[in-house]
Amino acid sequence: MKHSTFYIAIVSVVSIVLIGFSCWHNTPLYFEVPKSFPKPVYDFQKNPLTEEGFQLGRNLFYDPILSKDNTISCASCHLQQTGFAHVDHQLSHGIDGKIGTRNALTIQNLAWAKNFMWDGGVNHLEVQPVNPITNASEMNETLANVVVKLQQSEKYRALFEAAFGPQKITGQLTLKALAQFVVMLKTSNSKYDHVINGTEKFTDVEQKGYALFRQNCASCHQEPLFTNDKFENNGLTPDSTLNDIGRMRITQKSADYLKFKVPTLRNIQFTFPYMHDGRFKTLNEVVNHYNSGVLQQKTLSAKLKKPLHLSDNERTEIVAFLKTLTDREFLFNPAFGYPRN
Repeated sequence: MKHSTFYIAIVSVVSIVLIGFSCWHNTPLYFEVPKSFPKPVYDFQKNPLTEEGFQLGRNLFYDPILSKDNTISCASCHLQQTGFAHVDHQLSHGIDGKIGTRNALTIQNLAWAKNFMWDGGVNHLEVQPVNPITNASEMNETLANVVVKLQQSEKYRALFEAAFGPQKITGQLTLKALAQFVVMLKTSNSKYDHVINGTEKFTDVEQKGYALFRQNCASCHQEPLFTNDKFENNGLTPDSTLNDIGRMRITQKSADYLKFKVPTLRNIQFTFPYMHDGRFKTLNEVVNHYNSGVLQQKTLSAKLKKPLHLSDNERTEIVAFLKTLTDREFLFNPAFGYPRN
């Protein structure tokens, strides 16, 4: 009789646990690959996208709770309306008014990226947030402290449970949630895309600019992502104040001196200032640099050895084409904005 009672008790407990777990479910989120795009690099099987995971990541992205003094969020340097870059200063800003050493890179189409940061110091999307969170000039926090703050928040306890079930909030889950949000920041609906898909046409000026772009720029800024995800020395005069040696800081190889990640040109009209140190404010300045301002250096990209010698009209045409890479739906998509509810 005692054994029967014990068995019934065990079965009851197991049933309650199973019922508890069966009550938790989330909503799968579909990541659509644009028609002209290659296969994504990001492994979605290891971090399946869900609406709840996306919304958790979205809340984390906009919340200064990730910083030591609760004043700086990811969005502080990555504003949606400017292509998830910043426009009000050349270099990134952090807590206590501290200034970083590099311009904040745009966040878009990261499902196709293998390397992150200007020097490629991070090679996985789920690890990337650790860098700004722990950087003394940015958020100056530890992931462990972030987790403690999240565990103490009723809001985040609910959001984490909705996304990942009734398990403890961890640093790994925090990073996975952030990845689910930023990997969805996909841009593929610009005028350029409409032209490629045959639903719109370039103006004469844009068409000429496109031809010039393909002739002079596309080897590094490869379509349709407009980056080759590699590192190049683009002939900038080194900043004697920053003394930034680029990818060489990571590899310790002299061949990588002054090489920086080739950024995407999508939404380039709004992602100023330009270059790793934010030295250029306008696209005209950028084109002028490549036309006649490239500094000949030992590690200079072979693609830039010869000056472009573009006329004033040709430089104007290239800029006109670059503006066709603007995707206003992406820049103003409410799903990517601050979570007000």
